[in-house]
Amino acid sequence: MKTIFSDKATIVMRAMLSQPDKKWVVRDFEDGFGVGRARAAAVLSILHKKGFVGGIRSGRLAHSVLLNKKSLLDEWLKFYSFELNKAHLYYSSYEDILPRLKDYFEAKKLPTGYALTLHAGANLITNYVNTSAAHCYLRSENFNEVSLDLRQALDLKELKKGGNFSLIRPYYKNGVFFKNQKIKSYSVVSDLQLYLDLYNFQQRGRDHAQYLLKILKEEGKSFA
Repeated sequence: MKTIFSDKATIVMRAMLSQPDKKWVVRDFEDGFGVGRARAAAVLSILHKKGFVGGIRSGRLAHSVLLNKKSLLDEWLKFYSFELNKAHLYYSSYEDILPRLKDYFEAKKLPTGYALTLHAGANLITNYVNTSAAHCYLRSENFNEVSLDLRQALDLKELKKGGNFSLIRPYYKNGVFFKNQKIKSYSVVSDLQLYLDLYNFQQRGRDHAQYLLKILKEEGKSFA
């Protein structure tokens, strides 16, 4: 099962969960999302065998369609937790650290060079957990360079534990930025990634994940 929960492979599931009624063919994932046909076919084969996906397996009318979103998510959450990411912990004395973070990336003309997650990201939708802690993904390809510059620009104090601001090197280098969104002018991971990150997170994560899902269902935007 690890095969379908690897970084590139999850793009297939992320795409299907974003359009759950679509009839997918292998080339859709290559043309639209940069997933090679062999990888996409292998992932779809496993999803078919597990009963997460149905459709016609071969022939001119071959296609795949998502069948059981909840079971797929439950299986994913057995494999994934936020702790698989690499967190770098800091303390910031700024109460307006998030506006400063946003302004930094806008000044660099990289407005999607970061993505908020966990409570800081979900609170922009739910306002559910009262916390000053913020968790921010940076892109893996320039993580060291950007994180060093951010530390200086935002006067971040590095810590071994604790802190109120975290820069995250993502476990899912590609997947974590898939369909990230702009909320109240901030760059935030997708609703799906918020749910995945929150669900097994110790500090009120599951409560917030379930509340987020409730809000999304009420707004007709549920992925589960």
